[in-house]
Amino acid sequence: MRHLSQTSLLGRLLLENLPEHSGRYLVAILAMVVVAATTAATAWIMGAIVDTMTNPEERAKVILVAGAVAGIFIVRGLASYAQMVLMARAGNRIVAQKQAELYRRLLEQDVAFFSRTESSDVLVRVTQSAQMARTVIDTIVTGFVRDLLTLIGLVAVMFWQQPFLSLVCLVIGPLGIMGVRRILTRVREVMSQEMAGIAEIFRVVQETSTGTRVIKAFALEGLMIDRMDTAVRAVEKRANKMVRLEAATTPLMDTIAGVAIGSIVLLSTVSFFGHAAGTPGQLMSFVTAFLMAYEPAKRLSRMRVIIEGGMVGVRMMYDLIDRPRGMSEAADAVDLPVGAGVIKIDNVSFGYADGQRVIEGLSLDLPQGGTTALVGPSGSGKSTVLNLLLRLHDPDEGRILIDGVDLRQVRFAALRRKMSYVGQDTFLFSGTVRENLRLVRPEADDAEIIAAARVAHADEFISALPKGYDTTIGENGLFLSGGQRQRLAIARAVLRRPEILLLDEATSALDTHSEELVRDALLRVTRGVTTVVVAHRLSTVLRADLICYLENGKLVEAGRFADLMAKGGKFRNLYDRQFSTGMELAEAE
Repeated sequence: MRHLSQTSLLGRLLLENLPEHSGRYLVAILAMVVVAATTAATAWIMGAIVDTMTNPEERAKVILVAGAVAGIFIVRGLASYAQMVLMARAGNRIVAQKQAELYRRLLEQDVAFFSRTESSDVLVRVTQSAQMARTVIDTIVTGFVRDLLTLIGLVAVMFWQQPFLSLVCLVIGPLGIMGVRRILTRVREVMSQEMAGIAEIFRVVQETSTGTRVIKAFALEGLMIDRMDTAVRAVEKRANKMVRLEAATTPLMDTIAGVAIGSIVLLSTVSFFGHAAGTPGQLMSFVTAFLMAYEPAKRLSRMRVIIEGGMVGVRMMYDLIDRPRGMSEAADAVDLPVGAGVIKIDNVSFGYADGQRVIEGLSLDLPQGGTTALVGPSGSGKSTVLNLLLRLHDPDEGRILIDGVDLRQVRFAALRRKMSYVGQDTFLFSGTVRENLRLVRPEADDAEIIAAARVAHADEFISALPKGYDTTIGENGLFLSGGQRQRLAIARAVLRRPEILLLDEATSALDTHSEELVRDALLRVTRGVTTVVVAHRLSTVLRADLICYLENGKLVEAGRFADLMAKGGKFRNLYDRQFSTGMELAEAE
């Protein structure tokens, strides 16, 4: 991923966003031109106001000047309103588009990205960086159009009314630019630290929300408060630094303005080259223009500071947008053919980013329409096999075929339409029970939803909820027990009507009674469905058509339950350790 320079990054930001919203920005720029012109006209007419006030007997001129003043301010007010509304709409649209683009890019990343990246960092990139991109664009447009044109118009008035005094101001003005350049060296560093501090605040809040039980069980409130206090103080400290850096331009510009005004007052009483300093109206117009030029000049001096700070967020945004897709479809990707879900694992080897192999030379032909159980010690690669089947990762070597097609050649949507998955870490969405179940099949009617819930033995507890299937379950099913969440996840998988069903410790959160009920239900659901089950508790896999014992990523033993028990190998040892009371073999038959 190439690292763009600050100038290139800024150019990319403007080129990607300004043309699309050119209509709004063009009208806003025209409004800014009007604001700049009327601001200069305000300074210009001050001379006429003073002159007419010294000659009140010229009634016609007084009325004309009064009307002109009113007209200038009305037009300026309307133009300012149009500019603010149009800029805000364009800016809000850019934020919305960038946040949507960032989220789409997130969904294109593989599981490894989310394993390596903290969610707080992701939140900062999606929320803060998009807002900072909008701030940079707004600052540039308003600075280079409204403020610059206003300053040019007011300087023109100054030169027209008092050329010599204007030259004096131009000699003093560049001193402010030199001072601002010294401030910029600190802005980028402080802003980067502030973004990191915001991410830490997000992190603490997230951990508090998801780990409340652990925090309270181990009395960690004090520790979490200390972490939050530290993060908040760090952000406060850096925010104060940014305020000081941005505000430093104000005393600098005030000092320069004070010296300039004092010089003007002194020089206005002196004649140069035999000419007087000008009429009272000209001098008033000049002073008004000078004073009105102070604010746009100050905003322009601070513009670089604001842009430098905002570019930190812009870089974070583009770092995510430009990140290569973790998994991509082949250019000629196809849909899976209509089939029964025949799975073949052909000499597959796979390792994660650390380089250590998790799967080594694994070959399996899974029974079509039957159940394959993957058992073995922790870290043997069981769940990794399911991840490869879901194509959350690609094998380093070998291939996986479904109905004769290599998964690398299959469209993601087509592959996952064929599958249902229930993991040990059950995840539910915020919303109602009905909404969570219907997500996987939006066209499913209420009768199908209830039938799927009954298969998972979830209908009974759902019906007992305050609003039944329309009960809100909270973030990730917060208002449900672990067993209830898992049964909802199983019902969701059942409703999908898959050709391939993947179960990763799907009954781990159930009590013995519920596990027995769900196990019996799954026997009905998996009939004729190619099913892959990962289990530590062997009671859930004794009736499997094929049991595969994995160890260190390799297939050690495979066969039916009775055959493995008769062989007396590692599966038998595992079984004996779990069923030390001596379960009869007939139970599995």
